[in-house]
Amino acid sequence: MPHREPLSAAEQTFLMRLAQGNALSLQRQAECDTQRGLTSPSRAATAAPGAETRTLTILMISDVYLPRVNGVSTSITSFCAALERLGHSVTLICPAYPVGQTDRPDVLRIGSRGVPGDPEDRMMRYREVLALAPQLLAQAFDLIHVHTPFVAHSAGIALGERLGIPVVATYHTLFEEYLHHYVRWLPRRWLRFVARRLSVRQCHQLDALVVPSFAMRDVLSRYGVTAPMAVIPTGLALEAFTQPQTTDDFRARYGLPPTARLLLYVGRAAHEKNIGFLIALLPRILAQHPDAHLVITGEGPARAALARQARATGVGESVHFLGYLDRDGPLQAAYRAADAFVFASRTETQGLVLLEALALSTPVVSTAVMGTRDILADGEGCLIAEETHDDFAAKVNRVLSDPALRERLARRGQIHAARWHEDTQAAELVTMYLTSRRDRRTS
Repeated sequence: MPHREPLSAAEQTFLMRLAQGNALSLQRQAECDTQRGLTSPSRAATAAPGAETRTLTILMISDVYLPRVNGVSTSITSFCAALERLGHSVTLICPAYPVGQTDRPDVLRIGSRGVPGDPEDRMMRYREVLALAPQLLAQAFDLIHVHTPFVAHSAGIALGERLGIPVVATYHTLFEEYLHHYVRWLPRRWLRFVARRLSVRQCHQLDALVVPSFAMRDVLSRYGVTAPMAVIPTGLALEAFTQPQTTDDFRARYGLPPTARLLLYVGRAAHEKNIGFLIALLPRILAQHPDAHLVITGEGPARAALARQARATGVGESVHFLGYLDRDGPLQAAYRAADAFVFASRTETQGLVLLEALALSTPVVSTAVMGTRDILADGEGCLIAEETHDDFAAKVNRVLSDPALRERLARRGQIHAARWHEDTQAAELVTMYLTSRRDRRTS
């Protein structure tokens, strides 16, 4: 069982200075560029010359938010908190959920209905969103930031026209790799064509586009998207991951052996996450580490099928499905209890859970596909594996067998994760917002 002491005061100070220094530097540079009208070649989007204020009032719109837990809601939460720390104001329009939501004055909940075949999600009422236009006009928003391509996108474009302000969006999801898992009765090539055409059409309605990785930018460019794109990953709330939030013994709580080797996966239990690959290679790990267990946290439509696969593979007793874990302690406890974090998704636009694992000193074994290529650097807290059972299992076995390697990856991972602090990413987003306002005024 891994034993990780909380970071020392000196280590916390070092990591926070690194992260906050990056954010402060970016914010100051954006302000200087704004005043001097300079363009920085190192950024996908630059500060706006002549911008009238350093404080922005931002309207975000999303088809998904808490209590629904996924990458989009995590990204929104991260950026809202960081933007407010930088002095900006954010209001969010999102669906109302039947249970579990927390009301806040800066979150406008819209009446919604269920989505057929997807019990976790809700569909906002379009007209109810547009009815907010007079109220929103009085608040003098500087721009609209859309996070999802459904009702939120259509309503965001319409509100942008009514309010006369720029509309930007984040392209969070590579839909061509998702649709065939859920619309199985249509040929995959048809679904890919539809997804690409819809993406191009929606992107060309925007003033600018945020993409979480260079790989995603390249994919959209191949689609034919010509809208300005800025590569701005979701940042990590480093402070929440550097100190224990619960005194519970994670292993005891879930009936896991105290000396077992724990492999952890965090994320939605969905087909496109390639969790089945992790289950299929588990016998190769058990051959060398018979006490290994694979812990899967998260819910999703593939959970029942994955449980059946584990039983059919003969590893049913070594695979544990825990459902969603709260991010204010239980999830951190899972990361800290694990000997290694394993990940093999083919469709990640970023892979924020990888940074969470690194920040908590959990060695990572992962493939590097799509957005995870931008996150991971071999040896910097992780070992990058090929998507083959033999190579992936060999790297997991290496991590489990070598305490010195685990310690080295744990330390390097903390430093690597600090470079992705959410304040740093929010400062980049502000720069992109200013550019969109400048371009709207001069077009």
